[in-house]
Amino acid sequence: MKTRDSDERNAAVETESAPRADGATKVEAAPARRSSAPAWAAAGVAVVIVLGGLTRFLEQNVPDWAEGGPFERVAGAIEFPVYAIAIGLLGNLVLTRTGVRDKLSGGFRTEFFIKTGLVLLGASINLTVLATAAGPAILQGLLLITAVFSFSWWFGGKLGLDEKLRALLSAAVSICGVSAAIAAAGAVQAKREQLAYAASLVIVFALPSIFLLPWLAGVFGLSDVVAGAWIGGNIDTTAAVAASGAILGDDALQIATIVKTTQNALIGFVAVGLTAYFALKVERRPGSARPSIGDFWERFPKFVLGFIAASIIGTLWVKFVDDGKADISTINDLRTWFLIFAFVSIGLEFSAKGLRDAGWRPVVVFGSATVVNIVVALGLATVLFGNFELPQ
Repeated sequence: MKTRDSDERNAAVETESAPRADGATKVEAAPARRSSAPAWAAAGVAVVIVLGGLTRFLEQNVPDWAEGGPFERVAGAIEFPVYAIAIGLLGNLVLTRTGVRDKLSGGFRTEFFIKTGLVLLGASINLTVLATAAGPAILQGLLLITAVFSFSWWFGGKLGLDEKLRALLSAAVSICGVSAAIAAAGAVQAKREQLAYAASLVIVFALPSIFLLPWLAGVFGLSDVVAGAWIGGNIDTTAAVAASGAILGDDALQIATIVKTTQNALIGFVAVGLTAYFALKVERRPGSARPSIGDFWERFPKFVLGFIAASIIGTLWVKFVDDGKADISTINDLRTWFLIFAFVSIGLEFSAKGLRDAGWRPVVVFGSATVVNIVVALGLATVLFGNFELPQ
């Protein structure tokens, strides 16, 4: 015998899958589920904020706790990105084990936190630095993207990867990780699973790079400027670039951000190129639409414009406003909070399943391209930024 509750559940399912007049199946979320989604997203944001607060607490207090002990130097050298990512990964494990991570994931707004933090970072970067570094940064970006994208595309073809997955991996490893993969996925109409593969690989390779590259910069004796250019040209995600640059200091962070932001600005061109290639060659059909100016603008990372505007405003503010530097200091503190939230979100969003599902060939392609990226980026950074001096 059916109970009243089971009848109501069945009715809800029938409502969700009711056929439309045109014969298609109309799939709708149940009202209770639809109304609960914003609540779960808000809870997810709350989790990020709480873990971010814990990150700031540890950053400010661990050096004091370790003072006079054997770990004093290590504790003093650890910056907030390390705590944030570690706490995010720990939170990921706990939420996954309790079965609520997927429900809360709508609040893990990594892209929003990253872009807001980087726009705020622009306020602390003197316009003179941005203007003088843009030239070599553009040249480095063009040469680096061309070399790494070409290698990844060629090697992916040799290993027989699906062309759409090749496009995602090549864009991700050569430009700026997940953001580039998302843009490429839209350009080539990739499957959601393929985007998950690419995003998982980006995170897996970016996390160790955050700590490896600053260490190698010290081993190689690189200046902060060259190290920043190397980090900005090599690490695949903007958040990881900021984390790695922050470990070396403000000078490296500024140059790394400028170099990475310049590469980000090239996402639109690469996406439009992929759109044209897949529309005109890979999936060419009669009547296929050609790429337009609107396609380019849609894929252009518009936060770059905010970054430049913030740099202009910040430069003028310090120059003409009394106590302008104090105001910029407040903005820098706000920037730190947003970047902490971004790094925590990276840890919370990490998924080992996507990496397992990808198989070995995408891993080999991405890993090989990362090695090429490290070598080429180091050479270009040394040549183009070797004599560059930051304005005082």
